[in-house]
Amino acid sequence: MSLKKTLLLASVVLLPASAHAASFKDFTASLVELVNDSVIPLLYAFAFLFFLVGMVRFFFFGGEEHRQKGKQFMLWGVIGFVVLFSVWGIVRLFLTAIPGAGA
Repeated sequence: MSLKKTLLLASVVLLPASAHAASFKDFTASLVELVNDSVIPLLYAFAFLFFLVGMVRFFFFGGEEHRQKGKQFMLWGVIGFVVLFSVWGIVRLFLTAIPGAGA
């Protein structure tokens, strides 16, 4: 995808939020809400899906190659969960440590 198309797509996605926002603070709050309500659950779903695909390949398909691929998928699913929960914990720690952050 070219830079021009990427910028056009980003402006189409962000324009309604920026037009509705009264200030930069409202815009960033709506952007954070969008990420928190849609992107983060999607990432958790992908990590869970990777784990499930790995488990199915490991247990239900025959052959050592499928078992190795299944282990690899499960490992990446678990790594995804660990990274997501770690980042969530660090953000939560910063929000409680910064006075007035509203945690």
